[in-house]
Order: sequence, then structure tokens, then C-alpha cells
Amino acid sequence: MSRRNKLQKFSELLAFPNVYENFDPKNPGLIGLDGVDVDLTGKWGKEHFKNEAPITLELACGRGEYSLGLSRMYPERNFIGVDIKGARIWKGAKIALEENLSNTAFLRTRIEQIALFFAPNEINEIWITFPDPFLGKTKINRRLTSPRFIDSYRKFLVPGGICHLKTDDPTLYEYSLETLSAIPFVEILYQDDDIYSKALPLPELDLKTYYEYQHLRDQKTIKYLKFAIQ
Repeated sequence: MSRRNKLQKFSELLAFPNVYENFDPKNPGLIGLDGVDVDLTGKWGKEHFKNEAPITLELACGRGEYSLGLSRMYPERNFIGVDIKGARIWKGAKIALEENLSNTAFLRTRIEQIALFFAPNEINEIWITFPDPFLGKTKINRRLTSPRFIDSYRKFLVPGGICHLKTDDPTLYEYSLETLSAIPFVEILYQDDDIYSKALPLPELDLKTYYEYQHLRDQKTIKYLKFAIQ
């Protein structure tokens, strides 16, 4: 994608009423429609969605395929896709507006900062869909199922909030199993290292991202973990 095209999309994001952005990791403030400062911590339901329905986050959402798919599947719930890549978020946010998916929003920020933008008990569920596995030994703490991130999620999830990991990467899958099993306030509810070899345990798993289609074309097996954070 050309730099000019990216800059155009970044500019258009400011005109999208379903996108909020954090431009400075050292400053927890958010920018909303027309570049106006907003504070939605503890108020996503009331001030953005205009309801008190349960909220699900999709972390590392990319183009937002899962957020969009879940929004269509469960119109009575609210969904927020989170990613740092503005050009990718632009795609999902534009589709949500075109389809009038008022239960879909997008948050552009580093996931390391995510606890700054939600209050305790504000989020009911998390989907982590094909995140970067960070395979280098010095990058393990950047994996989205590492203890530092689990502690972060715990700050805003309801007690017993459900998390889902969907990945093609065996290293991330095995690491997540081992790591989550060792955390006393985490309970692994379901695990499967090849979800499409049998009937799916829940319909949401039939949704596929851009990257998942690529992985399946490369004949990779798709792995899934479901766990609760108390």
C-alpha cells in the first residue's frame, strides 16, 4: 500500500463515528469523531453503543473480520476490534458503517495500553485471533497470552470472563497451554490442536480471518483455546 493511500485512510478514520484512536502511548487519551478528545473508560455502553449489552473485544483484530462476523451473528451484543494498524482498522470500520452495524466499534491503540481504556468489569469476553506469535526468545513477553497480558485483561474483565485464542502457530499454542495452566486464577475450559478435524464446539469458530484463509491454503492446522479469568 502506498504511503499516500495510508495517509488518506488515516485521515478518513477521523470522520468515522465508530473509531477511537490513541496517538500517544504515554497519554491515555482517545481521539474520536473529527479529532475530538473523548473519555470512554467505564462508559462504552452508555456513551458509544447507547445500551448496556455485554461487550466483547477482538484483540489484534486486523481488518476486523471477527468483530464484524460476531456483530452480525449476535446483534444483541457489542463488539470492539482493537489493533494498532490504522489502515487495517479502516477496512473493518468502513464495512461496519456500510452495513449499519451499530454494535461494532474499533479502538486503535497498542494492546499494552488497553487497560487504560476500560473500567473494571466493563468487558465480558475477549477473542485473540491469529496474533503475532513472537517466536524470538526475547519477545515472549509480547505474546498476548503471556502473564503480563493476562494480568492486564483481568483489570477490566468481569469475574470469570471468557477468553478465546485462535492460532495456526504450534509454538504459541503450546506456550499458551503451559502458561495459562500455571496461573491460579485462570481455568482452561477447552483445548483443541485441530479444530476443523471434527465438529466445531461453537459456531463462532466457523468465522475466518484473512490470515486464517491463508493458513488453510498452506494446509496449516488451526488451534483453539478457551479459558476463563477469575
